Formats: sequence, structure tokens, C-alpha cells
Amino acid sequence: MSAPFHVGISGARGRMGRAVSQVLDARDDVMVAARFDRGETPDLSLCDVVIDFSTSEASVELARQAAARGGPALVIGSTGFTPEQEAAIQAAAEGTAIVRSGNFSLGVNILIGLVEHAALRLDARDWDIEILEAHHRRKADAPSGTALMLGEAAASGRGVDLDDVRSPPHDGVGEPRQTGRIGFAALRAGGIVGDHTVMFASDDEVLTLSHSAIDRSLFAKGAVAAAAWVRNRRPGLYDMQDVLGFRQA
Repeated sequence: MSAPFHVGISGARGRMGRAVSQVLDARDDVMVAARFDRGETPDLSLCDVVIDFSTSEASVELARQAAARGGPALVIGSTGFTPEQEAAIQAAAEGTAIVRSGNFSLGVNILIGLVEHAALRLDARDWDIEILEAHHRRKADAPSGTALMLGEAAASGRGVDLDDVRSPPHDGVGEPRQTGRIGFAALRAGGIVGDHTVMFASDDEVLTLSHSAIDRSLFAKGAVAAAAWVRNRRPGLYDMQDVLGFRQA
């Protein structure tokens, strides 16, 4: 049996951090080397890989530190990044291997592929796309990172850039819905773990593709699988499509 690899947990006292900790503690091939939160200075030399569910600001700083010293590898599950922060993560990936995803669920990542293929085959002149997501009341960013991933998949299927076709939330009295736009709606209530629905609607029929998360441990398990995959990879920015073998890394 090979020696355990060493994992750090960033955002360790958060809901996802605690879920990741439970998954790691149940495995024999992993040792938790560090647990830390915002404002705390971790010893990154102890870690082969760090799983990060903190905030966009903390994730960027962690990525910069890891890149500056050539490691550890990172698994980033934080969401709500600005374009400048996205660029900072991309730059950090030149110095260390990073898996970044808005959702680590196997089911969601399969849904992303289905949405792209559906958008490719359903003519934008006839089919509207609306993306609905629901999460717990404590989630601050909207739309969710997963909803945006689904929007990117739909836009990719249509051969367009999401920023060019994304519609603002429908509210009040305004112009009729424009052809080819992709709409988003977000709900925040109670303890909903995460629900995502993509609706393709024509005048004659509606196709609905959806995914519901029952327990957030599924995200933690996916993040741990990503950590095991990325710890020995060369510097670069990866996602769950790479981890699951859907694309050649």
C-alpha cells in the first residue's frame, strides 16, 4: 500500500470544509495535514494538495502563495470570482496545478454535457433557454457557479459567448424576450443544498434537464477525488471534465 498523501483544508470551519474533513477522515490513503480559515497562515509545505472552499478573495491569495513556491496543488471550489480574480487564478496555474470547478458533482458534470449537446441541436430561433437554480439562504452569490457553468455549456453549444447572450433577471414591465438569449433565475431559501434546472422551451414543447443535490457530501467526495487526481499533475488550470476523463489532460 502506498503512503498516504497529505491534504490541507482551506475554509475548514465552513459547511463544505467540514464535509470535506469528514470524507478525508474516513479514508486510509489520505492524511489531513492542515486545517485553516481566512486570516490564518497555513504551512503549505506540509501539503501535497489543498482543497479550498473559502471565498473568492481567500482563494486568489492561496493560489498566489502556492504558485510562488511551486506547490502544493489546489482544488478550488469557491465561487463568485470577478474577472480580475479569474485572471489571477489563471496566472497562478502557471506555477502549480489547479482544479477549479463551480460544482464537483459527477451528475452535474454529466448534465453540463447534456445541456451543451441539446443547445447544439435545438435551433435558437425556436427554442428559448432559461436556467433556474435554488440554494440555501446563506449562499451569497447569484447566479451560482454551477448555473453559470450550465449557461456556458448552453452558449458553447450554440457557438456564442455567454456574456453576449445572457439576459438580466425578468422583473417588471419591459421588452418581450429576445430570441437567442439565455436567462437566469435564482432562489435562496432554507437549507436547500442545490437544485439546477435548464429549460429548453419552444412554442410546442418544453424539454427540462435538472439535477438535485441531496447531501453536500457528494461535493466533498468529488473534491477529494479531484485532489487525488491533481496532486501529481503538471502546472495548469483543470476542471472536472479533466478529472473525469472527458477530455485529455
